[in-house]
Amino acid sequence: MKVVSTAPEASPRRHDREILALALPAFGALVAEPLFVMADSAIVGHLGTPQLAGLGIAAALLTTAVSVFVFLAYATTAAVARRVGAGDLQAAIRQGMDGIWLALLLGVAVVAVFLPTAPCLISLFGASDTAAPYAVTYLRISALGIPAMLMVLAATGVIRGLQDTRTPLYVAIGGFTLNGALNLALVYGAGLGIAGSAWGTVLAQYAMAAVYLAVVVRGARRNSATLRPDSAGIRACAQAGAPLLVRTLSLRAILMIATAVAARLGDADIAAHQILLSLWTLLAFALDAIAIAGQAIIGRYLGAGDTEGATALCRRMVRWGIIGGLVLGLLVVLARPVFVPLFTSDPVVEDTLLPALLVLAVSQPVCGIVFVLDGVLMGAGDGRYLAWAMLLTLAVFTPAALLLPTLGGGLTALWWAMTLMMMVRMATLRLRARSGRWLVAGATR
Repeated sequence: MKVVSTAPEASPRRHDREILALALPAFGALVAEPLFVMADSAIVGHLGTPQLAGLGIAAALLTTAVSVFVFLAYATTAAVARRVGAGDLQAAIRQGMDGIWLALLLGVAVVAVFLPTAPCLISLFGASDTAAPYAVTYLRISALGIPAMLMVLAATGVIRGLQDTRTPLYVAIGGFTLNGALNLALVYGAGLGIAGSAWGTVLAQYAMAAVYLAVVVRGARRNSATLRPDSAGIRACAQAGAPLLVRTLSLRAILMIATAVAARLGDADIAAHQILLSLWTLLAFALDAIAIAGQAIIGRYLGAGDTEGATALCRRMVRWGIIGGLVLGLLVVLARPVFVPLFTSDPVVEDTLLPALLVLAVSQPVCGIVFVLDGVLMGAGDGRYLAWAMLLTLAVFTPAALLLPTLGGGLTALWWAMTLMMMVRMATLRLRARSGRWLVAGATR
């Protein structure tokens, strides 16, 4: 297979243009997605506290269920991008359709679980007697949208693999706008209350899925790719995604353990922790945009057999991650007098929050490296290593975090443990990146 070469002096600039062209729209799409829940919360919040509490519990369950299957986007991006790099657009689209069919099957299975078990799931979250009925109503209706949500994840992976991050941005903005309009119309105009909010979100999600499917189908027809489900292809998608599922579950376990430890520290600590975790997630969106660009571009380079280009791009993206982390960390420090009062006016919570906030700021360059290398290895299809690395990270973080209350550590110590977690991830990812074992060229790994 021919190896593509570029002039050394042009390569960094070319790589920067490639990264920016994909990362900026990806960031917009990442930020737009969480606005669904925010819009629902703003609209339902005016119905009453029990309704808002019910929405919060149901939304947490739905978000967890969908985030577990984020591998549908990651694995599909890498597989499609490889085939794009190899010049086989027909196989790329066919691979993407297998991912979408897998998403539909998984979505139907999740709905089959959620509908009958909704009351039990809500009860496990300790919902009050007044909030529980609203939570069950919202969960059962919104669960009907899970197949659409998962198809959106897989289709997003297809589009990104085709080196297009603008379409997901436009679809996310359109979906958010439609969601808000439908929620207002159904909650207040039709008088459906919290059920109207759930139906509005479901309809918006299926509209987004329909737009994505139209784009993919058009591409399939243009390249004479079949749209029929292929059992072997669907199984291959599931096998490629399984290690990333392990990685995601391990990361979710780390975040749940951190929250549980913060809850044991006291009310002020858990309140401050939730603020920090929300900020950490927002900052992760910015850095993850570079990682998404990495998934798409690295996969394309390896599909084309350009391992030298992939290595150079990896180095360039790590620099972007470090610089991005430094800038975000500095912004956190400088802007803390502005945004902290937006979250809390309790002086006890503020005093608990501020030292830990500085730890979060200091850790951002490490986060930048981690998110970038995570995206690079995902783009290379190195999911098995990512799974083992995250399991190792979980094994290191768990005892460190659980011992904190016993040793008298507070929230700041917990966020040092979170930083330790990110440093372990950085060490394992850098070790893999330097080894070069992820550089497997070809249309398939």
